[in-house]
Amino acid sequence: MADFVKKIIAGFWGTVAEMSPYLLFGFFVAGVLSVLISQRLVEKHLGGGGLWPLLKASLFGVPLPLCSCGVIPVSISLHKHGASKGSTISFLLSTPQTGVDSIFVTLSLLGPVFAVFRPLAAFITGLIGGTLVTMFSRGREDSNRPPTECSDECCIGKKSGRVVRGLKYGFIALPRDIGRAMLAGLVVAAFISALVPDGYFAEKLGTGIFAMVVMMLLGIPVYVCATASVPIAAALILKGLTPGAALVFLMTGPATNAASFVTIWRVLGRVTATTYLVTVAVCALLGGILLDYIAAGIDFEIAARPGWMLPWSIKNISAVTLVVLLTVGAVSKKKE
Repeated sequence: MADFVKKIIAGFWGTVAEMSPYLLFGFFVAGVLSVLISQRLVEKHLGGGGLWPLLKASLFGVPLPLCSCGVIPVSISLHKHGASKGSTISFLLSTPQTGVDSIFVTLSLLGPVFAVFRPLAAFITGLIGGTLVTMFSRGREDSNRPPTECSDECCIGKKSGRVVRGLKYGFIALPRDIGRAMLAGLVVAAFISALVPDGYFAEKLGTGIFAMVVMMLLGIPVYVCATASVPIAAALILKGLTPGAALVFLMTGPATNAASFVTIWRVLGRVTATTYLVTVAVCALLGGILLDYIAAGIDFEIAARPGWMLPWSIKNISAVTLVVLLTVGAVSKKKE
């Protein structure tokens, strides 16, 4: 029993140490983005028809650190202020799949191929979904409807103190939003590493489309934070799951959950909600197949790659800092 507990602790701390420098830097960049990119600026560029608003909506969404629940009120606000249904869905699809924080965590645990492929897949998914919604909703919405005046705090708040507001968002608000999910994901990853034998998923699920479908069915109905899902995916790959199947989980888990689907259904309509769900599922499967094809031709390694090693002193200091931030964030959120 003691050896098992030690293995759990070692797996937990090893994962935290690998990802913490990158996640802390991601928090900093997210804070910078929060003060440079206002909601008013986003809303200004997402109205009207055509392909350009869809492209901008998908691009805006990729770096923003919003989860599948947090992105709902933002996207509904965008639609209320003049964004078309297509742009709203593009934003809804690309945003929760990734973010500047999860990109850095993906780089640290899954490597540069995953770190590039994942946001690219999120962008393409958003573009495809927005295009389909625009096609299906043509004639059902007025693309020239005037936006209402934004009265949210982000639009009328003081412009002073940008540095302080950015740091507060990056190192207080963001850890508070993902703290519990992140810690839970790390614990789950540690248990997977300790309990699941090497090669288990390759033996039980195989390496084809079946494993991807299983991951899709697991990911669609549940809520998984984009950042918190990365250590889980890394642990699954180390136990035999293919990179493509892991990508399916990383795309469907953060992008969809029952709450967001019901909200989209009620606010944007049945056709839009169905298109949103089908787009996520199909793009995830196609992305998984493509990633497995790419991974078959390269040396694909997961976690602790020598090329990305930092001094252990930096890793341990960063790990302690990250655990403190996430723990304080999780506790403070619980009290709210």
